[in-house]
Amino acid sequence: MILPSLQFAARTFSSADKRHLAKFMWNFGYKGVRSVNLFKKRLKEGIHFPPFIYISILNSCNLRCQGCWVDVDKPQIKIDLDDLNKIVNDAKSHGNSFFGILGGEPLMHPELFDFFAAHPDCFFQLFTNGQMITDKKAKQLRQLGNVTPLISIEGTEVVANERRGGKDVLNRTLRGLDNCLNNKLLTGVATSLCQTNIDDLLTEEWLRKLIDRGVHYAWYHTYRPVGPQIHDELALTPEQARTVREFVVNMRTKLPIGIIDAYYDGEGKALCPMANGISHHISPTGAVEPCPIIQFATENVKDGGIYDTLTKSAFMKDFRETAAKNTRGCIVLERPDLVKELAEKHGAKDTTLRQTAIKELEGMKARNSQWLPTGEEIPEKHPVYRWAKRYWFNDFGVYDEMERKAAEKKATD
Repeated sequence: MILPSLQFAARTFSSADKRHLAKFMWNFGYKGVRSVNLFKKRLKEGIHFPPFIYISILNSCNLRCQGCWVDVDKPQIKIDLDDLNKIVNDAKSHGNSFFGILGGEPLMHPELFDFFAAHPDCFFQLFTNGQMITDKKAKQLRQLGNVTPLISIEGTEVVANERRGGKDVLNRTLRGLDNCLNNKLLTGVATSLCQTNIDDLLTEEWLRKLIDRGVHYAWYHTYRPVGPQIHDELALTPEQARTVREFVVNMRTKLPIGIIDAYYDGEGKALCPMANGISHHISPTGAVEPCPIIQFATENVKDGGIYDTLTKSAFMKDFRETAAKNTRGCIVLERPDLVKELAEKHGAKDTTLRQTAIKELEGMKARNSQWLPTGEEIPEKHPVYRWAKRYWFNDFGVYDEMERKAAEKKATD
């Protein structure tokens, strides 16, 4: 376990720009830990403001991926630079320093680099398909020093074309990936695991290829069948979801690459970052949403500061509590009926441009998510991951009531 960690540290230190790494360690590492500690302190006072905010800055994209919930085929809607700066400045004043930037394809936003440049005291994770990252843009990102590209790769050449609705998708994405690595950016690869790519990409061989290429970290999501074109056939089975968790835990102890997951604590218990309040989402229209796939809102960033909006929202509070009371997994997948009930109860607006979000919920069938039955949890084996999650990525007590009731029921059965 120790040797792969040392190899990963050495590999990262030798291959990434030192100024870039310094900004990462300060703005994401030190200040990120501080923001989580502030979050925990606020929780004790009954105040919920997430330490990590994800912003979908526009809806436009150059690809047409299967199962995409973003209105990429509609006229462009984007958050302008003034509103982006307003969001980040307000969050910074309450201790935040890390932001996830999504789209569509965020590199299609004309003011993106001006936005990054305005906040040298923050660190941004750029969710991108990588195809618009030229050598020139990679050099700009290196000069900025506060952005880590997270490049989505969805399969081998044939699968990538099918999954992403384009031609020569993999090669064009790999060119963008190599531009980042050649310019010494701290770079990750994300994969939305589904039936057509799990056998190819959930493998040690694939991770070793990423390591050989110079990639620093990987992030395995699981495909969420939501949106206007729900591809049920792509969803993972409960057995596959367990396999994903087991693979990630084992590879963390074996390979010199960082592996991110957002669904489990250090003991292997499932969690939802929306339900525990550690992250929320802002849509391209400025709507303040529980998470990217819950496209309903009662507030908008144009109405006031993000801190006041999130801490005073009855809709967001009800969503967190309802999710935590009913599942440790994904409320959208497991209980779409509850999502509909909450939206209607609060008179939440459909934040999509297509205006069919309620109909889409009605067409969904309940299915498994990341939750594993009690007693089947897979704890972290790597001591560093387990220690870090214990303090900075756990359920923060939001599931206590649900677990207490489950224990009482078990005792009486």
